[in-house]
Amino acid sequence: MAIDYKELKKGGFMRQKQKDTFSMRLKSVGGHFTAAQLGTVQQVAEKFGAGYIHLTSRQGIEIPFIKAEDIDEVKKALADGGVSVGVCGPRVRTITACQGNAVCPSGLIDTAKLAAEFDRRYGGRELPHKFKFGFTGCHNNCLKAEENDMGIKGGMLPAWNKEACIYCGVCEAVCRDHAIQVDKEAETVSFDKDKCVYCGRCVKSCPTDAWQGESGFVISFGGLYGNRIAVGKTFLPIAFEESKLYDIVDAALSFFEKNAKSGERFRNTLDRVGWKAFQEEVEAVL
Repeated sequence: MAIDYKELKKGGFMRQKQKDTFSMRLKSVGGHFTAAQLGTVQQVAEKFGAGYIHLTSRQGIEIPFIKAEDIDEVKKALADGGVSVGVCGPRVRTITACQGNAVCPSGLIDTAKLAAEFDRRYGGRELPHKFKFGFTGCHNNCLKAEENDMGIKGGMLPAWNKEACIYCGVCEAVCRDHAIQVDKEAETVSFDKDKCVYCGRCVKSCPTDAWQGESGFVISFGGLYGNRIAVGKTFLPIAFEESKLYDIVDAALSFFEKNAKSGERFRNTLDRVGWKAFQEEVEAVL
């Protein structure tokens, strides 16, 4: 029986150099696996693979040396243990995420929850080429949001309360973009919104809570990190509503579907068609 390598790759089985042997990619959402799922992975790797696994650069797990004749049995063993096979090819790929504000004290958004919802809405969606989402909870940017076709970074727009301020200057000291200036003698604070990158450090550092903030999403488009390296661009203001975030994603994917050539990455489409046209289409949903 002939092996349909294209169909197997679509389903997460990547051809190895060894004949009729595959490295099997498992589904990962935000790099989250339960201890029980890891037990299943261990059992499958020992029984059907070579007794080891490979951790991918996108928080995934691959089990090498899966034989073609074992694929159906492997899938069943994984499913019985609550593990799914991943996807490859021209579609929405593994969605990466840091631990976000559910765990990390620096986190400004719940990246794990968002990654799960994005996977539900967009995971495996067919597109002209592969498409990658990445979530990072704050401007420490552990997940390197701008490397993704779309990156979502936690942000915070600060607001100053004069009545609570003691003009200690901590906010000015921690602001790396010089958006805040404190005059202790005159008891004034100036805030340049245009310089603010929504990092939230002023809010987290203020000893009297004179700075308050609303958390939201800083979105970048068109990142690449492969044969061509390009940093994603940010041109939208911070978005605060999760529903608006999905409107923006839907507009971006629609633009990609309408304008991309087959086998063309999102960034290359934007560079060819024009960023202005894309920006206008995305801004239309705001």
